Amino acid sequence: MYRNLRDKWLESLQSVLPITVIVLLFSISLTPLSTGVLTLFVFGALMLIAGIGLFTLGSDMSMTPLGEQMGLFLGRYKRAFIPATIALLLGILITTAEPDLRVLANQIPAIEDQILIWSVAGGVGIFLLIAFLRIRFHLALSKLLLVFYAIVIALSFFAPKDFIPAAFDSGGVTTGPITVPFIMALGSGLAAGSVSDDTSDQSFGLVALCSIGPILSVLLLSILFKPEASTSQTAILEVANTRQAFWMFLQAFPDYMLEVFGALAPLILVFLIFQLFTRRFHRHQIMRIIVGFLYTYAGLVLFLCGANIGFMPAGTLIGRELANGQITTTWSIIPAGMLMGYFVVSAEPAVHVLKKQVEEVTSGAISGRAIGFGLSIGVAVAIGAAMLRVLTGVSLLPFVIVGYALSLAISFFVPKVYTGVAFDAGGVASGPMTTTFILPFAMGACEVLGGNLLTDAFGIVALVALTPLITIQSMGLISRIQSKKRMRQAEAELDLIEDGILYYYE
Repeated sequence: MYRNLRDKWLESLQSVLPITVIVLLFSISLTPLSTGVLTLFVFGALMLIAGIGLFTLGSDMSMTPLGEQMGLFLGRYKRAFIPATIALLLGILITTAEPDLRVLANQIPAIEDQILIWSVAGGVGIFLLIAFLRIRFHLALSKLLLVFYAIVIALSFFAPKDFIPAAFDSGGVTTGPITVPFIMALGSGLAAGSVSDDTSDQSFGLVALCSIGPILSVLLLSILFKPEASTSQTAILEVANTRQAFWMFLQAFPDYMLEVFGALAPLILVFLIFQLFTRRFHRHQIMRIIVGFLYTYAGLVLFLCGANIGFMPAGTLIGRELANGQITTTWSIIPAGMLMGYFVVSAEPAVHVLKKQVEEVTSGAISGRAIGFGLSIGVAVAIGAAMLRVLTGVSLLPFVIVGYALSLAISFFVPKVYTGVAFDAGGVASGPMTTTFILPFAMGACEVLGGNLLTDAFGIVALVALTPLITIQSMGLISRIQSKKRMRQAEAELDLIEDGILYYYE
């Protein structure tokens, strides 16, 4: 176990180090940071390294086996009603505990937090039920996505324009570090438990469908409640020395410990109820899962504390300094954002879970490195587009309509497994690192440029969730074209051999 933890820490170091180096280089060149903010950032980076390592190991030990075994158990039910009901309740229960959902609730002040939370949770629950039915009845993911995103786009024309970006952001925010590993493992188990020849294709797509529920929920709520826009400047945490920085993290720890405990408690309850009724796990496995939950808990506390206290102020200040245009032109926020976006996605905890599951389910046919590259390219393009919106005030809707139309069109020409992986990757890429570093970066730039935070800065999470759909499916399209080319070459060589044999006998 200690060797596994060492490997996970080494992996997380490789993930966090690039974005840390980039920010440090920015701080001594283009965007000088105050000593206090830089100290908080360095402390936060160390906590991210430790937290991601503990989280990924804990997820492998607890959430993955729990999700897979529940999926196997539900997938083998002869009647669909009971497992479908359980899927609905699971989606609601897990989503209400997702930490990022509470952040979203605070951003829409005209709607009461509990109304928003339970509405979004209900949306995730309904779409997890739909995802279960898709696997049970072998429905095509691309067709379902086409129908539901058509509904989303249609509804967006009736929603207040100030809340369209927040609605699309919600799809990425609510599929966070708690929800994603469990739902992905559940999908793998459901696919394995169903009688089907396309297990690898059916394993993916649950996160993709569950990301649609929050978008529909927030759009409907904004239409019904017609909330008023509210803007406020982002406060920057400042410390005078390393001791104050240490105490700032120490004081924040109890809040994050309580928040993460509340997030994990429903999953632990699900595990206890599942074990009580099914006796699925042996004593050794139970102990391993308990230890895994402890690792997951410690990792998430460290990660969220480091990201919120350490990375958020740095992201805001870098955005403000670049947008000021005193050292460089304001347009420099586009290449700077793309550079940071390329590397920051590798620090998302759930990305590591996705890459591992993709390699396992596809037996290495799709490599984790290829998925990581596709995500990095996609997120870099997304941040570039988001910064263009901050500079120009262009509406989010054209980007969303064109992006989803293109990604859904590609889905009909690529292997099915790439569609499921791509749409899942969109939800995975838009995690806590996006909301605590990239979103503050956009908000800082938007504040300096005098833009509307709700219409110009928000929407960045939606773009981060959108672009991987295109980049990863494009990889699948290229793979398919190359495969057909190799097949034609093999057939041509076989024809030559056959012609040679016939000539010899003649």
